[in-house]
Amino acid sequence: MKKSELVIILIILSSFVLGFYFYPYMPDLVASHWNVRGQVDGYISKFWGLFLMPLLSLGLFLLFLLIPKIDPLKENIEKFRRYFDWFIVLVMFFLFYLYLLTIFWNLGFRFNLIQLLIPSFCLLYYYAGILIENAKRNWFIGIRTPWTLSNDKVWDKTHRLGGKLFKLSAGAAFLGIFLQNLAIYFVVIPIILTSIYLFIYSYLEYRSL
Repeated sequence: MKKSELVIILIILSSFVLGFYFYPYMPDLVASHWNVRGQVDGYISKFWGLFLMPLLSLGLFLLFLLIPKIDPLKENIEKFRRYFDWFIVLVMFFLFYLYLLTIFWNLGFRFNLIQLLIPSFCLLYYYAGILIENAKRNWFIGIRTPWTLSNDKVWDKTHRLGGKLFKLSAGAAFLGIFLQNLAIYFVVIPIILTSIYLFIYSYLEYRSL
């Protein structure tokens, strides 16, 4: 078993253990959704509030294990597999961190959830940039447009640029720490603009060839 897989399994098991441990202390309805200002605007039952995230993490882990096996270009995935494996670890840590914040909120602690999530978003965006810079053409991982999937040169140029833009998005998201009311916009808008720009860029690069 790979070290990254062992870490992920420990994270998922820890989530389930915490769920069982805190179950007696949770209210019947637990806060599960926050609006852009960090205010609770959604509740679900105690069971799903404590076990939805562990089950989601388990499902994602199984999906991530499956992807390299079923991709028609799986030999390309192997070329950057270590970056992909540790990206999965980061995603699992992100979900676990969100899970912990949700538990603490429902235990009575009060904080701005979005602001506390920003550092983890920054880390996730930055490492996504590293992953994208190293990704080779495949059907599941990376900037998959009709034009990147059709040409290795377009794929490589788009992903080199995409890696830089994702890292810049991490820097932009970090600014949200200092602007509480606008924090979510610094997290979301840079990624949306990056995605739109890379979509157009890949088309123009394909046309230029």
